[in-house]
Amino acid sequence: MADAQIGRTGTSRSAAAVDADYLARRQLQSGTAGWILLAGLGVSYVISGNFAGWNFGIAQAGWGGFVIAAILMGVMYFALVLALAEMSAAIPAAGGGYSFARQAMGPTGGFLTGLAVLIEYALAPAAIVIFIGSAVEELLGLDGPLVYAAFYLVFVGIHLTGVGEALKVMMVITVLAVLAILATAVALAGSFDASRLFDIAPTDAVGASTFLPFGLFGIWAALPFAMWLFLAVEGVPLAAEEARDPARDMPKGIIGAMSFLVLTAILVVVFLAGVAGAAAMGDSAVPLVDALRAGGSPTLATIVNALGLAGLIASFFSIIYGYSRLVFALSRAGYLPRWLSVTTGNKIPARALIVPGVLGFFASLTGEGDLMLAMAVVGATISYALMAWSHIKLRREQPGLKRPYLTPGGTVTSGIALVLSLIALTGVFAFDPRAFLLTLVLFAIGAAYYWFYSRNHLVAATAEEEFALLQAAQRKDL
Repeated sequence: MADAQIGRTGTSRSAAAVDADYLARRQLQSGTAGWILLAGLGVSYVISGNFAGWNFGIAQAGWGGFVIAAILMGVMYFALVLALAEMSAAIPAAGGGYSFARQAMGPTGGFLTGLAVLIEYALAPAAIVIFIGSAVEELLGLDGPLVYAAFYLVFVGIHLTGVGEALKVMMVITVLAVLAILATAVALAGSFDASRLFDIAPTDAVGASTFLPFGLFGIWAALPFAMWLFLAVEGVPLAAEEARDPARDMPKGIIGAMSFLVLTAILVVVFLAGVAGAAAMGDSAVPLVDALRAGGSPTLATIVNALGLAGLIASFFSIIYGYSRLVFALSRAGYLPRWLSVTTGNKIPARALIVPGVLGFFASLTGEGDLMLAMAVVGATISYALMAWSHIKLRREQPGLKRPYLTPGGTVTSGIALVLSLIALTGVFAFDPRAFLLTLVLFAIGAAYYWFYSRNHLVAATAEEEFALLQAAQRKDL
């Protein structure tokens, strides 16, 4: 078998054997996603964060403080997205940020970046399915392990049918969720009152005012919640190998998704608090629904309450896609057990879909959705810093790399993303030290596995070698 011919030095003993056998059994279905589907994928990753979670940042900072936090995180994500647009067009591999980091920083840097993203994408679906269970309980009176299992079975099953079919189903669900947000904004526009944005009384904190009732510290504490408005949009490059024209589609898809998410973030942050009041929004479990009820639209509130479930499902569904492509890429490279990356006859990474899904289901049985989501945010912020640094290193050390798209502002843009991601990481620690420390434990376990085992079993010595072998296998398959 080709697997046995891959030596402990991390290079293949026979490139032809790897080309003909190993990578031939580990390919994705290319040409299935244009830029519109990619943009839809980016929106679906994030859209559930518009329905709930972000608003708790108002309780930490007041409306004004939260707006500042949201602007800072919006700048961070937009800067990161622009850097990722360049790297995903230049290095269109299914590993996304892991692939960029490996080319920039070598095998260790690549693994640490991939591990950070894996923590984010493995824990987020488990957290979201717990929230889905709560929504289903409110609508149907059902909750618990059977609901969690049913959602994993159904949506992993849809992914197993094929990437084109799965992305189209995801797009339909996402459109329903987006319509709920747009309809809410239209319904609330006539009841907007700017004075309600500042109905939280100032405290005696440093820098406190009507605009910043909890002072400067509140802005820092609100950063993790502001991230929920954009969290996981960076996953679009994970679909690079399935894009029709990665050089054109990846930049358009991820920038289009981020631009639309900025619009929805503005709508929910401004209109909801401007109708129901900042104090009410800071404590609301269902902010869109509560704002509609406060604005005198109870019927639409009931409809949006149901469509809020669509938002959760969209993010759950799309992040399953994201973790499967990341696990596939890490496995194919030898960082994770290689059997996880074997694809089916229609080029679906079935094992990379099923195994993390089973583990995610068991994680969901803890019922600690908030903890898992906070841990996912820790993994995300670490990965952002590493991806931004990768862009800087690639610009400086590999100026000859073919770049179909160039990041506006170059390394200044990615430098902004790097600085803000490190600041956001400290904000997560301020909000939930337990989540921070538990995530570091997962990092230590992953790093030990890499150091003592997988670094000696890599499929290729460098990212360039792996990518060249993959391209050769794809050309032979055509």
